[in-house]
Amino acid sequence: MLLEIPEILTGEEIERLRVIAGRITFVDGRATNPDNATKINLQANPKHALYAESTNIVMAALLRSRPFREFAFPKRIAPPMLAKYEAGMQYGVHADSAFVAAPGAALRADVSATIFLSAPQTYQGGELVAYFGGRALRFKGQPGSAIAYPSTTLHEVAPVTEGERLVSITFVQSHIAEEARRTMLYELNEVAALEGLRMQWQNRVRLEAVSNNLMRQWASD
Repeated sequence: MLLEIPEILTGEEIERLRVIAGRITFVDGRATNPDNATKINLQANPKHALYAESTNIVMAALLRSRPFREFAFPKRIAPPMLAKYEAGMQYGVHADSAFVAAPGAALRADVSATIFLSAPQTYQGGELVAYFGGRALRFKGQPGSAIAYPSTTLHEVAPVTEGERLVSITFVQSHIAEEARRTMLYELNEVAALEGLRMQWQNRVRLEAVSNNLMRQWASD
């Protein structure tokens, strides 16, 4: 299951991240995945003075987003990183690594997230393509929107043929490691949220108790 989240960033945050992207230096994206010859992109230099600001803006947006929290159940979030695709760049079909570098210790990647910063009409190609069974789902989000999906998902960034694709990417170690269990908890919580006060109070309490008890049972240490 994947989740599209509109307007996870404010207009001011989008503009600031674009300014940072214009000032920060970028390095070869294969610095974080040197063995993947299909990864042809640029990533923000983590040693640059503006890197921490870009990370903090996106991290704060993710943490305040209720849809994101209720989908990913975040325990740890890797520092979000600006990534840029210019004409001729792409990232071939892959699934994200099981573990990614993070402050303190490596982080198990359960959920991946892409936050779009470029207006879709400003570049050609560059869709995020996620494969589910025999279906290929293509996404080209509006600025400030995000898409979150299991890190086990086969996906790619289609070749950019014109313009520039700017995104921020990150990975989440979830309190609920197993994808099927995360999905069930998400659906239970969605039902509770959508039905709201239309439910009889005792039924709502019982539903919330089931959700909380399942989380206690399934949460990883």
